[in-house]
Amino acid sequence: MAATSQGNFDGKFEALDLAELTKKQPWWRKLFGQESGPSAEKYSVATQLLIGGVTGWCTGFIFQKVGKLAATAVGGGFFLLQLANHTGYIKVDWQRVEKDMKKAKEQLKICKNDQIPTEVKSKAEEVVSFVKKNVLVTGGFFGGFLLGMAS
Repeated sequence: MAATSQGNFDGKFEALDLAELTKKQPWWRKLFGQESGPSAEKYSVATQLLIGGVTGWCTGFIFQKVGKLAATAVGGGFFLLQLANHTGYIKVDWQRVEKDMKKAKEQLKICKNDQIPTEVKSKAEEVVSFVKKNVLVTGGFFGGFLLGMAS
C-alpha cells in the first residue's frame, strides 16, 4: 500500500522547510501561537515594552499613594470608632451583630455551593484573550506596576 501511494507522486508538491518558516516569525508567535494577533504587530517589541512599562509604573505609583491614603483613613476611622465606643458615645448591640454574622455565614455557605457565574467566566476569557494578544504590553505593564509600587 505504501509503495503504491509513493509511486503516484508526480513531483507536483513542493517541500516546506519549517526551519526557514519559523525563522521568519516573531518570537512571540513561536511562543504563544497565532493568538498574538495584529495588535501585537503594530509596534516594535521595544515600543510595546516601553508603553507597558511606563503605564504600569504610573499605575503602580498612583496605586501605592492612594493605597497609603486609604489605609490611613480606614485605620483612623477604626481608631475614632473605638475611642467613641470606649468613652460611651457609641453603644454596640453585640447580640444583633452576632445574629447578623450568623445570617451572613449562612448566605456564604449557600453561595459557596454554586458554580462560578457565566458573567465572571466570560470576563475571565476576555482577559486571557487580551493578555495572549498583547503579551509584550502586558508584561511591560506588570513589570512597571511592580516598580511603581516599590518606588
